[in-house]
Amino acid sequence: MFGMTGKNVVISGAGGGIGRALVALFRESGARVTACDRDADLLASLERVTTEVFELTDRAATTAAMERIIARHGPPDAIIGNAGFTRAERMADVGPEAWDSELALNLTGTYNLVAPALPAMIAAGGGSIVIVSSVNALAHFGNPAYSAAKAGLNAYARALAVEHGRHGIRANCICPGSVRTPAWDHRIEKQPELLDEVARYYPLARLVTPEEVAQTALFLASPLSSGITGTAIAVDAGLTAGNRRFVNEVLGG
Repeated sequence: MFGMTGKNVVISGAGGGIGRALVALFRESGARVTACDRDADLLASLERVTTEVFELTDRAATTAAMERIIARHGPPDAIIGNAGFTRAERMADVGPEAWDSELALNLTGTYNLVAPALPAMIAAGGGSIVIVSSVNALAHFGNPAYSAAKAGLNAYARALAVEHGRHGIRANCICPGSVRTPAWDHRIEKQPELLDEVARYYPLARLVTPEEVAQTALFLASPLSSGITGTAIAVDAGLTAGNRRFVNEVLGG
């Protein structure tokens, strides 16, 4: 029903928690998936995909990888820019090195992935670019450098949508809230009860799943969303709708 059978889909950060859910769902939709990551070991167990291993912050390597993908399968029908990383959680943690590295991967890395494919996509009549951003792009929940990079991705998607819409390019962002992936492991080791505490902030009283993020990406990549471009969709269990904990504990306490 999604119209993705035989479509050429490129997914970055494919070896991570959300990435694996993306790969599985797009494969199930009938798409031809190229799974990209900087860690070959994370891609080794993925089945029925083509893999590319490169570092997104290396522009030459990323461009060469996209050239190989286009030579192998033709221009991407969809690019899912999913790779991301943060460890600088508060302003006190953000020094020059953290700032540079987090912007390089989260923001510039996505540009490095998308830009080399645009001419071929435009020549082929267009395609969909789906960027996994964050609720951190919409409001401040910590991780200052990561947040700045994700806000930049939202702006980049709008620029692509406005300037290349006439070429058949659609570009949208997904803004997940907290997603239970291995990225949480280092926090949970310190605070085993942390996820229960975090869930108290969410109107749905839970975190979203990698599969829910993947389902939104599939919709935005597919013809079912053909009239949607330049948007940022929060997949966040209601976090950005309002402060559940404030309502429950302050107003109702």
